[in-house]
Amino acid sequence: MTVLVTGAAGLVGTHVLDALRARGEQPRALVRDRSQAVVAAFGAEAVGGDVTDANAWERASRGVDAIIHSAALVASHDSLDEFTRVNVGGTRLAIEAARRTGARLIHVSTVAVYGRAAVYAAGEQGGSVSEDYPLQPLPAADYYARSKRAAEQLVQDEAARGGLSAVAIRPNVIYGERDLLFTRRLIANLRRGFLPQIGPGTNHLSCVYAGNVASAILAALDAPAKPGFRAYNVTRDAPPPLTQREFFAAFAESLGLRPLRLPVPVPLIQIGVAVWSALMRLILPGRYTALGNSAMSFILGENPYSVERIHRELGWRPPFDTRTAIARSVTETKSPGGARA
Repeated sequence: MTVLVTGAAGLVGTHVLDALRARGEQPRALVRDRSQAVVAAFGAEAVGGDVTDANAWERASRGVDAIIHSAALVASHDSLDEFTRVNVGGTRLAIEAARRTGARLIHVSTVAVYGRAAVYAAGEQGGSVSEDYPLQPLPAADYYARSKRAAEQLVQDEAARGGLSAVAIRPNVIYGERDLLFTRRLIANLRRGFLPQIGPGTNHLSCVYAGNVASAILAALDAPAKPGFRAYNVTRDAPPPLTQREFFAAFAESLGLRPLRLPVPVPLIQIGVAVWSALMRLILPGRYTALGNSAMSFILGENPYSVERIHRELGWRPPFDTRTAIARSVTETKSPGGARA
């Protein structure tokens, strides 16, 4: 099977390449020129180009059986137009390539398409956010979520037209080796000598290991191709789940650190978010207020996302428990892939 991977130099992409190489396959990767050596080191055939370039897609997709589209603009200060150009425009070209070649499409989406703070409120009320959970309004300033929802909707609409087999994988916050965002920042804080405990610390963070996301993508790749669209949450590591307090402590232990535990009362976090949001409104009006509230929901809330559908339909079970995943994550904290995953 010839598999084309976009975003192959990023966090999810490198783990997908690792998983494909482990079973003896040589995938193809559409990457920018500066990342060709990176994906080659992971056993991929590199094709230079950008995911917004139709000519690059035409070169990279020749003869492919499947496309794993994980390239996306994730964390930047770019405009909504730029998020849309990369995340929606790149997805449109992935769909065209899949139609042109007859390849199945696995689109790496995100639980951000559901909305952010509202889903944590559902979790606090004992609810479970399945793939059928109604999509909630998105803040105007949440460019990432808006562009990813539009991209996934495009996949769904195109699959409904017929002639396309498409799966959307919806992870939550992803951590792991080569992660420049969550993992790198957490490790940097721990190395400063402090172990944060936000509120009681008994909630379970809404995050998942990149290696588990990659295994879910391969489960979708291996399942019999069916016409149409299907979405799957991939939002939990193998049991046992760790509480927020245990999660941070496991990172410190794996790093060989004995940081000072620093309890942070919830009211202090709420005040900090309010002050920070007020300052950011003066600098970039509207851009960060909702995102600050979402970050507070993440750190204090219970993981609300159900993985029952992917268990039942694809037989997927995450291969890595959280402690094992954390131990793997601290082995490497620098990625050459950059913010566009």
